[in-house]
Amino acid sequence: MENVLGLVAIAAGMIIGLGAFGACLGIAIMGSKYLEASARQPELMNALQTKMFLLAGLIDAAFLIGVGIAMMFAFANPFVVAS
Repeated sequence: MENVLGLVAIAAGMIIGLGAFGACLGIAIMGSKYLEASARQPELMNALQTKMFLLAGLIDAAFLIGVGIAMMFAFANPFVVAS
């Protein structure tokens, strides 16, 4: 049980790192698809832009929820028994 703090630190780092990677990848793909769609149909640019920013906020919110969970495990760890 002495390695629990080290494993929690590794897990928190992985949660934040993989969440950031996934969020960046998702926003990059969404932005490229928005540019493709607006180039094909310029008259739909405003409607597509609204939906793109809404989805960007949802993707970022999912990442921030992961950061919050990682911080909870890092600072208020329920797996470590106080001795």
